[in-house]
Amino acid sequence: MNLKSGYSRKRTRVAVGSFFFLHGFCFSSWGARIPDLQQKLSLSESELGTLLFALPVGSMLCLTFSSQLIAKLGTRRVLQFSMAFYAIALLLLGFATNVVQLSLFLLLFGVAGNLVNVSVNTQAVGIERLYQKQIMAGFHGLWSLAGFVGAAIGALMMAKKISPLTHFTFSFSVIFAAAFLQSRALLIDSPRDRHEKKIPWQWPDRPLILLGIITFCSMVCEGTMFDWSGVYFEKVVLAKDGWIGAGYAAFMSTMAGTRFIADQLKDRLGFTRVLQACGIFIALGLSLSILFPTLGPALFGFFLVGAGTSAVVPFTYSEAGRGSKRTAGSAITVVSAVGFLGFLIGPPLIGWIAGASSLKASFSVIVLFAMAITAVVSLRARVA
Repeated sequence: MNLKSGYSRKRTRVAVGSFFFLHGFCFSSWGARIPDLQQKLSLSESELGTLLFALPVGSMLCLTFSSQLIAKLGTRRVLQFSMAFYAIALLLLGFATNVVQLSLFLLLFGVAGNLVNVSVNTQAVGIERLYQKQIMAGFHGLWSLAGFVGAAIGALMMAKKISPLTHFTFSFSVIFAAAFLQSRALLIDSPRDRHEKKIPWQWPDRPLILLGIITFCSMVCEGTMFDWSGVYFEKVVLAKDGWIGAGYAAFMSTMAGTRFIADQLKDRLGFTRVLQACGIFIALGLSLSILFPTLGPALFGFFLVGAGTSAVVPFTYSEAGRGSKRTAGSAITVVSAVGFLGFLIGPPLIGWIAGASSLKASFSVIVLFAMAITAVVSLRARVA
């Protein structure tokens, strides 16, 4: 990828970072209002879990054509288009009045969100090559910071009894305007990036598949936090109205904060040690919130989960985009495809187990996925 004429690498880095922020802001605007929409549609935990299945299904559908679309149009155009599409899909969620409408709009939201995900991370790998250093976690830190901002705004709107439609209209306006202002400075795709479709398909090698599995386990944990933290604080922690979104905010705050120092930690400790520690932190945090489901311990537990999930996805994406024989877009798509199965399986799994037993029991299952992160990272270190 190359800089557009007239733009410095610093200006382009700001533009790419802005799209990470807008991506996170859009997603968290939806996540913050899930308890409201559950109440509005009178959904049980198992029904909500089944409904949430639509979003990752959309993400997986996108993965079937994202590489070809990027090869044909380039990451710059795909990112510009998909961010606008993402904001529109968010707005549509506010208009949903029944389960069928919400399912359809969530499907569109998932398609748009993963198009943004693949294209913006491919742009970020291009920025890393320009700077010749690891900065991916910092970009993802902006995504998480936006998640914290979006959660805080969502909590405020919930406290003020502002409808999801009004909230989503505000978010749509911010995203659309900011994306328009920043899009011109994005990287321009090189001939190698644009002709990815000419490269014969190859089965991913073992290190790349293991990166996908690590991402999968992390995304199960992240999906649980994104979709169920508010419900967990409402139904298990029994938080008051003003504190229902506190767990989500706690998770997002440490996820964001840790990502801004994760690149430095990787330089000092290495990929393997950092991700091994991530799995341990997630397992400890979830266990604490399960064993002591009161406000203080649960908040601290969610802080630990945020710190643990902070580095996994940015490091696996960066490792795939920079270390694979494939083009960056193709390698990231492979890791994203396996990883997003976590979003596909995690949130519905929580709902189904909660419907059959309890939310505490379903969160206990997620601890196993956290422990698997550490185990698979250790295995990859031996085979890579």
